[in-house]
Amino acid sequence: MSFIKKIECDLTKIINEIGYEIDNVFLSVSNRPDLGEYQLNDAMKLAKKYSTNPRQIAERIVEVLNNDNRFINVNIAGSGFINISISDDYLIECMNQMIKDVYNNIDLQAKKKIILDYGGANVAKALHVGHLRSANIGEALKRLARTLGVETLADAHLGDWGRPIGLVMLEIKNRNPLLPYFDETFDGEYPEESPVTNDDLMELYPFASAKAKEDPVYMEEARVITAKFQNRDKGLMALWNHIMKVSKADIKRIYDKLNTTFEIWNGESDEDKFIPEMINYLETKNLIEESQGARIINVKEESDDREMPPLLLIKSNGGASYETTDLACIWGRVKLHSPDEIWYLTDVRQSLHFEQVFRAAKKAKIVDENVKLEFIPFGTMNGSDGKPFKTRDGGVMKLEDLLTLAENECEKKILPNIIGQERKEIAEKVSVAAVKYADLIPFRGTDYIFDIAKFSDLEGKTGPYLLYSTIRMKSLLNKAESLNLNFDEVKIVDNECDREIMLNVLNLPLSLTKSYENRSLNEIADYIYKLTSSYNKFYSENRVLDEQNEETRSSWLALTKLVLNINLMLLDILGIECPSKM
Repeated sequence: MSFIKKIECDLTKIINEIGYEIDNVFLSVSNRPDLGEYQLNDAMKLAKKYSTNPRQIAERIVEVLNNDNRFINVNIAGSGFINISISDDYLIECMNQMIKDVYNNIDLQAKKKIILDYGGANVAKALHVGHLRSANIGEALKRLARTLGVETLADAHLGDWGRPIGLVMLEIKNRNPLLPYFDETFDGEYPEESPVTNDDLMELYPFASAKAKEDPVYMEEARVITAKFQNRDKGLMALWNHIMKVSKADIKRIYDKLNTTFEIWNGESDEDKFIPEMINYLETKNLIEESQGARIINVKEESDDREMPPLLLIKSNGGASYETTDLACIWGRVKLHSPDEIWYLTDVRQSLHFEQVFRAAKKAKIVDENVKLEFIPFGTMNGSDGKPFKTRDGGVMKLEDLLTLAENECEKKILPNIIGQERKEIAEKVSVAAVKYADLIPFRGTDYIFDIAKFSDLEGKTGPYLLYSTIRMKSLLNKAESLNLNFDEVKIVDNECDREIMLNVLNLPLSLTKSYENRSLNEIADYIYKLTSSYNKFYSENRVLDEQNEETRSSWLALTKLVLNINLMLLDILGIECPSKM
């Protein structure tokens, strides 16, 4: 339990003991630091409940708090707002508990299992900039949830079972018709080596896709070959396995650059096997209706004040819809993992799709009422024109090209004496920090303009600024260790800069909890910048290693160690790796 939460629990007990029933007390960070560091507003609520003057209730609370050595400057403002500041002794006690273990100041969430779906990469196609935000936000939410004690599983949910694969197979066949995968009489062992590389796939799909749009005959051939491999034709499945292996390796490579990981690498093909039993189940529930040759589930509710289309289950041509695949995915996840919650991260344009799927899952009782299905939408990353980010020729930019663009810009910020492979590796880490932090600092629902020159600056609210500051903390502590200086604990609060850092440290759990509750990382991104800036202010005003007072110096170094550990923890939650130098 965090220190603030402990105070809130104690305040709740105190207020009940003096005769006022209240379930929970909440301390808020004061926007009037001249009056106090925290504010307690519950006297106003209690006054309504007990039809009493709020100031009278506040005075009784303050009388008790004045005898608690954790608090100083307890006072009442206005009609009953209680202001509280934290004593130096208690601040020091809190800091030293966190130096032992930073998790001593974290509020854990209730035990549960959450599956997060933030992948959506398409096999045989390049990851593009549209995949950036789901990867960044999803990965960070997963890491945050784990930090708060929640069990998580992330699913890449690959697009590996649709017509794009059929188009690639058709073009491979047209160029290499003698390959055994297309020979229905072949009964030998298929080659272990893939007939295509990832570079081939990157060229094959755009070519085949463009051709299909112009040539109806070619499009029909693609439909036929798609249906054939979806019916698990032996030769085409062998080719599909090659395509999957080659493409997944490259998808993983790009995700690895972003420090994005998945525990489950399932695709639409894995959900396809659940569709027959799910359809059979839905039929037994009498939920399927016929509509113009298609099969649907009506998901409209009486309370709807807008049009709600039915969920298309089976198309008129007999094919399963995108909605059916996602419904089968829920079926499979419940069957295999029994999650308490499933979170989906895509841009806001898919909100109707997920509402239909969630309603169908609940209506059919595919998930229990207590299982939460949550759609977490986000805004778009835009170019300087305010429109979704494109290449100079107007095409969709590959994600790897965007990362290369960022790497080239960030490389300019690295010290000239760092050379060779080390320079490249550091530039890559700094560029990922620049891109990720810029992506996570706005509220997730907000669109933002991509400006790599701004995002890679060493000053201001940027990833490189945070890395540079954190590296400097590491360097300071390394020098202290080489001088055999002690910095195991904070012993005194020496000045207002110290105190500001400590109060920021104390408020760590507020940002973690708020980010988790809002499913957005902007609170953490703001917090780490505020904490780092308060430390940098302190650093610029004090010559730490040259300080002659041993008690002061060791306290400063211990505080540095604490801020460093918090920064490293928060950077890790954001999916940012800190290099040893830059």
